[in-house]
Amino acid sequence: MKLQQLRYIVEVLNNNLNVSATAESLYTSQPGISKQVRMLEDELGIQIFGRSGKHLTHVTSAGHEVINIATEILSKVESIKAVAREHTQPDEGKLRIATTHTQARYALPDVIQGFIKKFPKVSLHMYQGTPQQISEASAKGDADFAIATESLHLYNDLIMLPCYHWNRSIIVRKDHPLANKKDLTIADIAKYSLVTYVFGFTGRSELDKAFNAAGCEPKVVFTATDADVIKTYVRLGVGIGVIATMAMDPEADSDLVVLDASHLFKASTTKIGFRRGTFLRSYMFDFIERFAPHLNRDLVTRAMLLKNNHEIEELLADIELPVK
Repeated sequence: MKLQQLRYIVEVLNNNLNVSATAESLYTSQPGISKQVRMLEDELGIQIFGRSGKHLTHVTSAGHEVINIATEILSKVESIKAVAREHTQPDEGKLRIATTHTQARYALPDVIQGFIKKFPKVSLHMYQGTPQQISEASAKGDADFAIATESLHLYNDLIMLPCYHWNRSIIVRKDHPLANKKDLTIADIAKYSLVTYVFGFTGRSELDKAFNAAGCEPKVVFTATDADVIKTYVRLGVGIGVIATMAMDPEADSDLVVLDASHLFKASTTKIGFRRGTFLRSYMFDFIERFAPHLNRDLVTRAMLLKNNHEIEELLADIELPVK
């Protein structure tokens, strides 16, 4: 059994059983991958993949177990390499972050600016996507950190640490009937067409819950994953916007009226996560604490020793998170 063989079967699954795509991603040949997978199966005496002719059709039940363990082994190998680099090149490396547009555009710039200034030899890569895409990137090891708010059930295999709470605001044009409205209610908002986030994205579910609780149906006419796009369509008069309060820029968005909606929608919690078993470099601990100052190295290390996210929540239960 070789590490190369374990890497091949993991990547075959990551590439949806497409051996050609796997070969391309690993810069090797399709016959070479097929041969090594067969050799591993022969050695183990089981089929990892089901086949129809020359094509892989599915992962067998035994194959799923083998691939899960192979993924853990490869992660440990990367951790060993990280330990070595921590001692030989403590201030050099790379950091890959998977997150949403709102986090990338509004929550992270100051954090990243300070991080790059302190660690100029660490190359930082940011990937923006949906909660599903962020989860997959983290699970595959394509991202070191996942920063997300919505669909947190997708991240059960990661160590997830709460960073801060955030609220929503209603945004309207200055000529809109709600522009001077005080003490907004769900009924007030329900009268108008809404421009907001795609369902399952950036806390959208809390909006739907609030409308359901009030017995109202939201008239969502336009959705987007990008807060700046939402603001653009509010300006065009398509509807009133419901976005994260932190996504409003007092100067750039001075043409819009911002109405507090923190009393209407339950606050959402943004979390940062990483794969279990990951060896965190010193600069990775630094990034976490920059993003969430209460998550110091000692606390993060203690959380890493716990079995699941429920235990982590209990550990951090007494910490008062900041609100943005």
